[in-house]
Amino acid sequence: MVTVKVVKEKQFFKSVQVLGHAMYDEYGKDIVCSAVSSIVITTVNAILSLDSKSITYLASNKGLSIKILKEDRITQTLIRNMIRMLKELETKYKENIIVK
Repeated sequence: MVTVKVVKEKQFFKSVQVLGHAMYDEYGKDIVCSAVSSIVITTVNAILSLDSKSITYLASNKGLSIKILKEDRITQTLIRNMIRMLKELETKYKENIIVK
């Protein structure tokens, strides 16, 4: 199962961690993992293209950790949108992804 852990302080997102494998299908054919990757990587790339100092991230073989460094409207809006899309995915694939 993919686990998405979101940390928020007051109204601002501070970090997002994406860990695990959806187990919907085998590696390389898993549409849930593919969707999660597309959502997260597109969001990270968009944020970094607008302001390279607004987030940092660390990718490993276990997942991805995003640290949100700025509380500006654009960064927070893009992160909020990413979380909404992941939650939408969760509603359709409850056994494969959880957003906390």
